Amino acid sequence: MKNPIGITNIGDPFILKHNDRYYLYATSFIDGFYCWVSDDLNHWDHPIQVYTMSERSFGYKDFWAPEVVYHHGKFVMHYSARSKMSHSLRIGVAIADHPLGPFIDVYDGKPMFDFEYATIDGHVFSEQGHHYFYFDKDCSEHIYEGRHESHIYMAELDETLTQLITEPIFIMKPEQDWEISTGQWRWNEGPFIIKDQKDYYLMYSAGFYASSSYSIGYAKSQSPLGPFVKAEENPILKSIEGHISGPGHNSVVKGPDQTLICVYHVHTHHESPSENRQVFMDKIVFEQGKLKIIGPTLGININE
Repeated sequence: MKNPIGITNIGDPFILKHNDRYYLYATSFIDGFYCWVSDDLNHWDHPIQVYTMSERSFGYKDFWAPEVVYHHGKFVMHYSARSKMSHSLRIGVAIADHPLGPFIDVYDGKPMFDFEYATIDGHVFSEQGHHYFYFDKDCSEHIYEGRHESHIYMAELDETLTQLITEPIFIMKPEQDWEISTGQWRWNEGPFIIKDQKDYYLMYSAGFYASSSYSIGYAKSQSPLGPFVKAEENPILKSIEGHISGPGHNSVVKGPDQTLICVYHVHTHHESPSENRQVFMDKIVFEQGKLKIIGPTLGININE
């Protein structure tokens, strides 16, 4: 695999590995989501539209950050969109019999939950019969100490992965220097959990997604419930001036050789950051209890 892989005009990439095939979902279509398919993470088929806004949809625009879980023979998609009712961001859930859809909303005209504040970037982590759902309280409406801030929360899902069964608990907020450098608007978003040995690593992004400040960090805990302690070496993936801009909103998938791969987006045009982003991939390794991404690489074979 060499960056760039050629998938542009996307954001927030997520890859599901199912039956030795790879399905890449992303913020990608004005009225829903596309999916790209690969057998090797190198060669990707033309995108297929797998979710389309309908009368059943709760959202009418801003379809963002889809993630798909294979669970009990079904494919469950959590995604963000702007509500027809409140014009605020919410998280929805849709189900399909096949990874290429069509994904149909579970709730007719309603999001998965509504706490009357903006929520985005849902992520599922399952372990020992528990299903943990991480999401963002979005800075578009969340004011903290006079600033717009995105904070990460977590609640447990039921066995269907379609409804919350506990009250959300606070997980983290922007507080490190690289996170607060954006001033009156600050972000901790795009949560993604991976486990190594007995430790849980919560990867997340901070900075403004359409600027070179966007970067990836992580926090570590001995429980999916937290508390999570942010790594001193954050950010672990950031822009390289003149070459790569805004690496962020990542997911993680195992490659054909079982190597952990960080899947993320960067600005397609590094010299003029915007919503036009493209998919990059780089290796993840753990060294002495620390999570490292071997990148960002550009034009380098990450299997070497």
